[in-house]
Amino acid sequence: MKTITFSQHVPDLKHRIIFIIFQFIFLLIFLSAPRTLFAQIGKPNVDSVYIREHYTKIERMIPMRDGIKLFTSIYVPKDISPSKKYPILLNRTPYSSVPYGENLFKTSLGPSMSFARDGYIVVYQDVRGKYMSEGDFEAYRPFIPNKKSNNDIDESADTFDTIDWLIKNITDNNGKVGSWGISAPGYYATMSAVDAHPALKVASPQAPVTDWYMGDDRHHNGAFFLMGTFAFISSYGAPRPVPSPKGAPGFSAYGTPDSYEFYKNLGPLKNVNEKIFKNQNRIWNQLMEHEVYDEFWQSRTPVPHLKNIKPAVMVVGGWFDQEDLYGPLKTYAGIENNKPKSPNLLVMGPWIHGGWSRGTGESLGNIRFGAKTSAFYQTEIELPYFNHFLKDQQDPALPKAYIFETGSNEWKKYDQWPPKNTVEKKLYLHPNGKLSFEPTVRKSAPTFDEYISDPAKPVPYTSEIRIIRGSDYMYEDQRFASTRPDVLVYESDVLKEDVAISGNVFANLFVSTTGTDADFVVKLIDVYPGDAPNDSPVNPNMKMGGFQLLIRGEVMRAKFRKSFSKPEAMVPGKVEHVKFDMQDAAHCFKKGHKIMIQVQSSWFPLVDRNPQKFVNIYKATEADFQSAKHRIYTSGANASYVGVRVIE
Repeated sequence: MKTITFSQHVPDLKHRIIFIIFQFIFLLIFLSAPRTLFAQIGKPNVDSVYIREHYTKIERMIPMRDGIKLFTSIYVPKDISPSKKYPILLNRTPYSSVPYGENLFKTSLGPSMSFARDGYIVVYQDVRGKYMSEGDFEAYRPFIPNKKSNNDIDESADTFDTIDWLIKNITDNNGKVGSWGISAPGYYATMSAVDAHPALKVASPQAPVTDWYMGDDRHHNGAFFLMGTFAFISSYGAPRPVPSPKGAPGFSAYGTPDSYEFYKNLGPLKNVNEKIFKNQNRIWNQLMEHEVYDEFWQSRTPVPHLKNIKPAVMVVGGWFDQEDLYGPLKTYAGIENNKPKSPNLLVMGPWIHGGWSRGTGESLGNIRFGAKTSAFYQTEIELPYFNHFLKDQQDPALPKAYIFETGSNEWKKYDQWPPKNTVEKKLYLHPNGKLSFEPTVRKSAPTFDEYISDPAKPVPYTSEIRIIRGSDYMYEDQRFASTRPDVLVYESDVLKEDVAISGNVFANLFVSTTGTDADFVVKLIDVYPGDAPNDSPVNPNMKMGGFQLLIRGEVMRAKFRKSFSKPEAMVPGKVEHVKFDMQDAAHCFKKGHKIMIQVQSSWFPLVDRNPQKFVNIYKATEADFQSAKHRIYTSGANASYVGVRVIE
C-alpha cells in the first residue's frame, strides 16, 4: 500500500516549504508546552462530556410573588425516576448563569464535580435585575422582616419562591434542597437561610459578602478600597436597560500597566465621576453618597437577621482572601451568637478568594502548605456534609471549626471558634523598633516613633507593577515596604519556641497627628530565619532567608475611631486612642522565626489616599490633601500594641 504524506498534498515547492516550517513550529510548541497545560485543557473536556452524557438541561423563567420572573438553568440527571430521586442544589448569582441555551452546557457543575458525579439536580439562577432575569438589581437588597404584601420582596423571599417552584415542578426530586455560593453568590446563600423554605436543609455561604462597609470588598473600617472597587464596579454597576445574556464590559482604558501611576494621576475620588463614569454608574454613585456607616449600609448586612436559622450551615473562607475574609468570620459568628439548633460549621483554609473550589491548594506564591488542601476540603468536608443532610448519608462527624493553621501547615479541629485553649496576649511596640509580649517599662517622659505621611508619595501596597489588584499582596514579602521612612517596623527577638495564634487580631494604637484625620495600616508579619531553605514553588532562586510573610494586614480611618456613623476630627497634637479589628488568623510562628509589626498611613492604591484633613473624602479636592506628621506612642498608659489570641 502506498503511504501518502501531508506534504504530497501541497502543490508547489514554495508552499511545501512553508507547510513544513509551519509543522516544525507547531511541533516545537507542542513539545515545549507544560504538561499541566494539557491537563488543564483536558480535565474540563472530560467533565463537560460527563455532564452532557448524564444530565439534561432545561431553562425556565420562574415567577416570584410580585410577578417578576427570574431566569433559571436546571441540570437534571438523566437517570432520575420515581425510584431514583435526587436532591436540589441551588446557586443564585449576579454573575450570570452562562451558557444560555438548553443545548449549551457548563463545563463543571455544583460546588465541585464530585457533586455532579454523585448525582444532584443542579440549579443556577440569575438574581433579580441581572443578565436574563427581569426586575431591577439592588446590590445587597435590604431584608424586610415583616412583609405586608407581595411587593415586599428581598433575596430571602426570592429564594423561598424559587425553591417552592423547584420542589413542585422538577419531577422526582427528593424534597430536599441545599444552597451554596462564593462571594456575592455566598451572600445569596446566607440569605437563603434567613426565613428559609422548609425544604432547604443545608446552606453554605462561601466567602460571603456580608458588610460592604466594615470589612468586605468596598471598605475596611471606613477606609475605601479604591483599586478593587473601581475595577469591579465599572462593570457591576453599569446600566442594564433590558435583560441580556451579556454583561457590561469593565473599564480598560488605563493607558499604563502601573496602577500606582494611574490612580495618582486620576486624583481625588470625585474625579472618577467627572472623568470616567459621568454619573451613569448607579452603584458607584451610591458608594459616593454614603461615606459613613448610615442606614443605607446598616440595612444591607444580613448579620442582624441571622436568628432562628433552621438549615444546617457550613461557612467557608480563606485566610488569604483578598476580598471577603471578613464575611465568613462574621457570618459564622452571627449565627453562632444566636445559638442555632441546627449545626453551624466554620471551615477556614489557606486559600485566596474561592481557592477551595479550584486548583490544588498546595501553595500560594512562594509559600508551601504541604498538602492538597482544596482537594481535601472538597472530598473530606464539603461533599460528605451535603450528602448527610440531602441524601441521608452517614454523618461525617465534623468538628465545629475545621481550621488550617498556616506556619505549622496542619488542619486543626475545634469545638468552638476561637478555640477554648487560647489566651489574649499583647504584642507591645517598644522604642527602638522592638516588639515583645512584655510591656514597656514606664518612663517619666512618653516615648513615641514618628514619620511623615505624604499623600503625594503614598506607600505602595505591592512591589509589583500591576494594573489589576490581584491576590499576591496577601502573602507577599513585605521587605519592599519595611525600608521606607514612612513605615515603622517593630521586630521581636528570635523565637525560642513556637507561638501559635488562633482567633481575633486587633490593633490598639495611641497616636497623634499634625492633621485632623489619618489612616493607620497595621501589618502582622512572620519573619523567616536567615537560613530558611529556598523552597519557593514558583521560583527556586527566590531567597527565602529573611522573607517577611504577611499574616494579617488591616486599615483604620481614624475619624471613625469613636463611631463609624458619626466621624470626628482629630485634634492636632492630641494623643488619641485608635482601636480596630484586624480580623481573625490561625498561624504558627515557628521557633527560630521572628514576629514583626509594621505601621504606616497609606496602602496605595489598594486603599484611597486620606487627605489627612477632616473632610468628606468622596468630595475632597486636590487642595485638601496635605502632609502630616504622625506619632505612635510606645510607653506607659499610652503603650500601643497588637492583640492576638495565643494557644496554650
